[in-house]
Amino acid sequence: MLEKIKQLRAATGLGLQDCRKALEESGGDIERAVGILKQKGIEVMKKKVNREASEGVIEAYVHFSHKVGALVEVNCETDFVARNEEFKQFAKDLAMHITALAPEYISEEDITKKEMSVEEKEMLKNQCLLNQAFVKDSSVTIRDYLNSLAAKFGEKIVIKRFSRFSLD
Repeated sequence: MLEKIKQLRAATGLGLQDCRKALEESGGDIERAVGILKQKGIEVMKKKVNREASEGVIEAYVHFSHKVGALVEVNCETDFVARNEEFKQFAKDLAMHITALAPEYISEEDITKKEMSVEEKEMLKNQCLLNQAFVKDSSVTIRDYLNSLAAKFGEKIVIKRFSRFSLD
């Protein structure tokens, strides 16, 4: 059981107790335990939706060609989390992801603000940053990555805004 806890912790980055509880709940099945932890991360995010995320970082990424780059603002609740290396890495990963995949919106809610048909909105869902498969690990979406980080830190984490620049 200890070996499975270590595996799950390595895969998710969550605490030993959370991993142990998820494995017990899943009957020792690591894949089911990951699903349980993802669900708990979503529940944590729902509870924290009304909290204010006023701390955070602004991160930049410029491709080695110096022809494309991005700026992203990621907010959290405390400066303790904002200074955490894993949080900073998340912001760096987002800036690189935005540079590579050129999303147009953060979430589907941003699409609904525009006047367009239902079909057009459906086509644009893959242009939402939170819906995209993470460029470094296509098995998770940006939303999954964000939720796992929020669950780990126990704080609301928000992608506030981003801009992508390109010399076309």
